[in-house]
Amino acid sequence: MSTTITRGDFRITTDHAAVDLDAVHGFIARSYWAEGIPRDLLARAIAGSIPFSLFAGDAQVGFARVVTDRATFAYLADVYILETHRGQGLGRWLIEIVMAHPELQGLRNFMLATRDAHFLYERVGFTPLRIPERFMQIARPGLYLQRE
Repeated sequence: MSTTITRGDFRITTDHAAVDLDAVHGFIARSYWAEGIPRDLLARAIAGSIPFSLFAGDAQVGFARVVTDRATFAYLADVYILETHRGQGLGRWLIEIVMAHPELQGLRNFMLATRDAHFLYERVGFTPLRIPERFMQIARPGLYLQRE
């Protein structure tokens, strides 16, 4: 079941069918975290997530998605606001809507990774890892660029 919330001329929806994949891919494929990601791979990632599409009228101007089991764990990914729409509080609003989503309440762990937006996420309760030495990862930087 999808949710839609409006604020003035803007709306956020969790409807998978509403995602403008061309717009989202256009931004994400140029991002520092998923540069070069193939469109079909991003489509699969969105299909397995809760998407949060931010629209100004009919134009997608922001996005976030949450990978989750809806019970114990969630990972916030692919968050962006187009440069032309920054400075209006839309990023903060988008994150507040994500954090208020009914299927994301009561989770034991909610994680994300960011290079430069710590201030945004700290406002809604994110902190550095409490015990970072317990966490491990398999990292493949540049993976999508190698696929070409």
